Amino acid sequence: MLIRFRTWRGRRTAVRYLDVLALAVKVGGYRCVKLYGREFPRPMLWVYASGVADDVGVVVGVRVYSGWMWAYHDVRRGAAGYLCPCGDAKAAAEQVDLLLKHRMYPSTW
Repeated sequence: MLIRFRTWRGRRTAVRYLDVLALAVKVGGYRCVKLYGREFPRPMLWVYASGVADDVGVVVGVRVYSGWMWAYHDVRRGAAGYLCPCGDAKAAAEQVDLLLKHRMYPSTW
C-alpha cells in the first residue's frame, strides 16, 4: 500500500522519467503516445512499432520498488514486468526494443 502511495505522490517524477524514455525509444524508430492525463490512474507511455505492425506495442509505466528506487515496468504485467531502473533510459529502451521484437516475431525470444 505504501508503494502505491509513493508512486501516486510522485506523478511529476514519473512523467519526467517517461519523457526521457520517450526520447530514447524514438531514436530506435518506435512511436510513442504519452498517456499522462488525469483520466489515467498513473502516467504511462505507449510505445508501438511503426510500419506494418502498428498494432504491436507495450505500455510502460514508472513505479516505486523497494525503498525509493524508481523503475520502468511493463504495465500489462504489473510488478512482475520490471524492465530496469529509471536512471538508465538507454537500457530501458533496449528492453522495450526486445519486447517489441519478440511480440512482432515470436521466434526471436
